[in-house]
Amino acid sequence: MRILVLSDTHIPKAAQELPEEIYAQVPNCDMIFHAGDFVEKALLEKLKSLKETKAVYGNMDPKDLRDVLNPKEVIEIGKFKIGLIHGYGAPGLLVETVRSEFKNVDAIVFGHSHAATNMVKNGTLFFNPGSPTDKVFATQNTYGILEMTDKGIEGKIIKL
Repeated sequence: MRILVLSDTHIPKAAQELPEEIYAQVPNCDMIFHAGDFVEKALLEKLKSLKETKAVYGNMDPKDLRDVLNPKEVIEIGKFKIGLIHGYGAPGLLVETVRSEFKNVDAIVFGHSHAATNMVKNGTLFFNPGSPTDKVFATQNTYGILEMTDKGIEGKIIKL
């Protein structure tokens, strides 16, 4: 199972559209995760039209997105449980903050900081794909891929 992971896209404020490289990944993936801060509902609808999409809303998302998305989800894929949340609060405490929102998950996918994170702590993968469009809090634009195999879940951050 291969999942394209996005967050903090801020379309159309940070960019008018996602980079083409991201759309080129869609055929190679089984699913899309978006960890919030779409800013407009049109991108959610476009992603859903391309591939099965799991998403949550972020702090910058308006009411029409909050009406159709939850603030967090637990997604079960095979033997794995993955927490999906945007995140909130100080960037330095973000891993601890999102950890407190979930119990008994194998991975937590989050956003909010625009800075990529790919680390295992106490047996849980913490994965933030960064932002593919907005470098306000990061040095470069990124997105992510999650790969699930019999051996576990592995994250990869891709620089644009």
